[in-house]
Amino acid sequence: MNIRINFKKRVFNKSSGNSILFVDEKFNIPTLKKYISNSEYKYISDLIKTKDLKKRIISFEINSRKKIILVSFKKNFSNFDAQNLGAKCYNILSALKMGENNVNSETLDNKSINLIGHFLHGMRLKSYKFEKYKTKKDKKDIVVNVIGKNIPSQKDQLKFKAIEEGSFYTRDLVSEPGNVLHPDEYAKRLSSLKKIGLKVNIYDEKKLKKLGMNTLLGVGQGSIRGSYLVTMEWNGLKSKSKPVAFVGKGVCFDTGGISLKPAKFMEDMTYDMAGSAVVVGLMKSLAMRKAKINAVGVVGLVENMPGGNALRPGDILKSYSGKTVEVLNTDAEGRLVLADALTYTEKKFKPKFIIDLATLTGAIIVALGSEYAGLFSNDDKLSKQLIDVGENVKEKVWRMPLNKNFDKLIDSKNADMQNINYVGGAGSTTAAQFLQRFILNKTPWAHLDIAGMAFSKYGGALNSGGATGYGVRLLNKLIEEYYE
Repeated sequence: MNIRINFKKRVFNKSSGNSILFVDEKFNIPTLKKYISNSEYKYISDLIKTKDLKKRIISFEINSRKKIILVSFKKNFSNFDAQNLGAKCYNILSALKMGENNVNSETLDNKSINLIGHFLHGMRLKSYKFEKYKTKKDKKDIVVNVIGKNIPSQKDQLKFKAIEEGSFYTRDLVSEPGNVLHPDEYAKRLSSLKKIGLKVNIYDEKKLKKLGMNTLLGVGQGSIRGSYLVTMEWNGLKSKSKPVAFVGKGVCFDTGGISLKPAKFMEDMTYDMAGSAVVVGLMKSLAMRKAKINAVGVVGLVENMPGGNALRPGDILKSYSGKTVEVLNTDAEGRLVLADALTYTEKKFKPKFIIDLATLTGAIIVALGSEYAGLFSNDDKLSKQLIDVGENVKEKVWRMPLNKNFDKLIDSKNADMQNINYVGGAGSTTAAQFLQRFILNKTPWAHLDIAGMAFSKYGGALNSGGATGYGVRLLNKLIEEYYE
């Protein structure tokens, strides 16, 4: 069930459809008299005394064809609070499945007018469903008419739509099954982003071999599918200023390779490419909103399969950086993909900073659950910026330690390093410590381990379960707040 929002600068009709009206935190309703009939006003005045006002949204059934929904905005309401209320309101409308719904923007006080855009934004984000492969779809749209002059500006509407489209594209990619979104198909889809203004370059296996990206290629060599590195560039500034860079792990399906995973829950490994999907969704949103920034997105696309040519435990690979890696466990493959992608991004684009995203370790879920992404960084300023914007949009990050003392856990006797820590413990930190070795020129860098955030069995404030799109809103806000 999709949501369709229309803006109509006309007088609010008291009699038609469900009405969504805004009130203050104490649910004072005298200001609503001119928007509802006398009988409705008396009915609500009596019933509201029996309601739990802490819920912030209260609905009243006027008759079989009409509900009046009161939405309470507290003082000093945040943008996320408004989005959260919009999402809750969507749930109510979705359950009704009836008629048109009219949001009266005139009932917002002057201090809250700017929140209407965020309220509607929350509605849209919550409305996402992945029903592509269902033979029976709910084709009926939820129609929401926003009545009155207090509507978002054209600029804000464009920004909200761009972030929604980027988030939905990320969710679509993560939701696709592995037999559909394998690396060959993924690379093909990214090529289509040229039409929205992104410069897209696709490096296939032949080009990657020539470049010496052997750690990335090693992960995919057991699959019948190709392996790719794809770069996406958005040049929103006329100047030749350094870009900001985002790198994503794109393991389209992860069996673990020769170090085979247990069968239970292996089907969830379709989302092991979520880091790359966030980068793609971010780049799409930047292009759609014509962000005033130079940005580059780099994704490594592979499939980790236990074929006859698969990488073996004990194999030694020479990375693009020239450093050698002993592969002790083929299921620690994401860091091998990112190793080559990080060094290439730093060398090729010389960015202001690099942020990589990956569903990298199960250990981060043990540590932080589904409340925070793990943040590892060599730069305090970038870390603080990510923490602050994460709290703002409620895509939170928690900084975890990096320290040279962890290096001994990944030093190898046979190569420059090994890809896992066999001693045990600090699994997420040693993975990040491994990645840090491929940042060669002290570029400010942050690694976001989103293993606990990319997919939700039970849903969250702004998603209904499944792929969350975590990271698109976070990184858009980072750019908007500090770099545009």
